[in-house]
Amino acid sequence: MKKPPFSITEKITNLVGQISERIGEIQGAGEYNRNLRLRKINRIRSIQSSTAIEGNTLSMKQVSDIVDGKRIIGNPREIKEIKNAYNSYENMLKFNPFKVGDFLTAHKLITADLITKPGQFRTENVGVFAGKELVHLGAKPEFVPDLIKDLLDWGKSSDVHPLIKSSVIHFEIEFIHPFVDGNGRIGRLWQTLILAKRREIFAWIPVETIVYERQQEYYRILGNAEKTADSTEFIEFMLEAIDKSLNELPTDKSTDIIPDKLTDNLAKGETEFLKSIIGFIKNNETIDNYRAQLLTNKSAESVKKYFAALIKAGILIATGKNKGRKYKLNKGEAK
Repeated sequence: MKKPPFSITEKITNLVGQISERIGEIQGAGEYNRNLRLRKINRIRSIQSSTAIEGNTLSMKQVSDIVDGKRIIGNPREIKEIKNAYNSYENMLKFNPFKVGDFLTAHKLITADLITKPGQFRTENVGVFAGKELVHLGAKPEFVPDLIKDLLDWGKSSDVHPLIKSSVIHFEIEFIHPFVDGNGRIGRLWQTLILAKRREIFAWIPVETIVYERQQEYYRILGNAEKTADSTEFIEFMLEAIDKSLNELPTDKSTDIIPDKLTDNLAKGETEFLKSIIGFIKNNETIDNYRAQLLTNKSAESVKKYFAALIKAGILIATGKNKGRKYKLNKGEAK
């Protein structure tokens, strides 16, 4: 089976090392494994972001309500996209990432009741357009089954690092474009699956959020890689996204960072809020309201109130004003 075209650059090697070290720190601390609420929030973030990349307009709160079984007012198709995405992520670890049958089953979960032939390879030509401009023409339909089988067979037999392998397979899925619809969602899911089979923690890391925030760059790099039929630049992009998403996760208990005397008087909700953001602050020095909303699944107004309580407790201090306002650890107290 032919190896897909890519090179392992110094940047890729360094990122693989950083990510592996970071994963070890996170798992060694154990805080992330204990925090089931944080894992649930990250799963919601993955679902919301991966569907938003494809144009779904539902908010984190709406996605959270759907996951919790609540009725919401919204576009029925978008609601179904969220339900399908949730179903596919929840069942993800049951799949073998190198079996074509499982690949088709996963696509069926993603696109059930959304397209006429979910879980079936396309039988017609498809193109990706930017406005009226054709930016990518998928492989001819008669070649698609063999191309996917060869790709997954390569993935099964290759000894290349899973971080690299998963990125290559993600790109090649987008390049082949095996389905009428849902190619982006299945590509991102399949990368997560390959990584989660190596380290299950990857099933709960919302890399999709970083991709969504860098969506234009994601599409630009996909386009560049498609023109050269070489995934090297795309591998670098995805590894950067994984590295950045890991920097949001806690490697220490909040009590190891902040003295008990400051946290003893916090309400339960304030303590949970602090646990959800402390990893990000430790790794990034500051946090803003928007990132805190993503990390906690709270409204902007609720986040503002929690920040005020943590400032009052002497745990955080605020810098900047209005949209530029950020929060950081009060190092004078947290010793």
